Amino acid sequence: MPTPEFILTLRERIGHDELWLPGVTAIVLKQPPADAPIWAVPEVLLVKRADNQQWTPVTGIVDPREEPHHAAVREVLEETGLNVQVEALLGVGQVGPVEYPNGDVTSYMDTTMRCSVVDDADDTPRVADDESVDVGWFPISQLPPMQPRFRLVIADAAAQAKHPAGFRPRMGYAKRT
Repeated sequence: MPTPEFILTLRERIGHDELWLPGVTAIVLKQPPADAPIWAVPEVLLVKRADNQQWTPVTGIVDPREEPHHAAVREVLEETGLNVQVEALLGVGQVGPVEYPNGDVTSYMDTTMRCSVVDDADDTPRVADDESVDVGWFPISQLPPMQPRFRLVIADAAAQAKHPAGFRPRMGYAKRT
């Protein structure tokens, strides 16, 4: 999906100056089947971004008056064609500043959530918009190169899924306190 209209309107007023926005990161996990070997690990859904060719989980901007968990579900559907549901809050933290190729600068208050595919019968993702050039499932033990923050929250998602009672959502992405 292209840049949301409300951001284009703001950019007309502020130019390329830093813009503070709410964002979401959706860590979509697929657990190994029940009959998988004991060493099998979950897979995570990743997209290869069109703007910088980096592999990331699905990320996006929360629209005005939209709940973050609804934004996560919407972004996964828009970018991969998969219907997901939010399972858990993994953390909240500041991301940025990010400078885009056109000179726009943005920082985000990011809410990261663990999600799962609603319909297990069809969990085949596809590139569903122009924000990505590839999409796929990756074993969490064999991730492609990516930003450290994404590796951190993918590990958080796996830990939270395995031991939900002992998991505390992350407050900030710099370090665990």
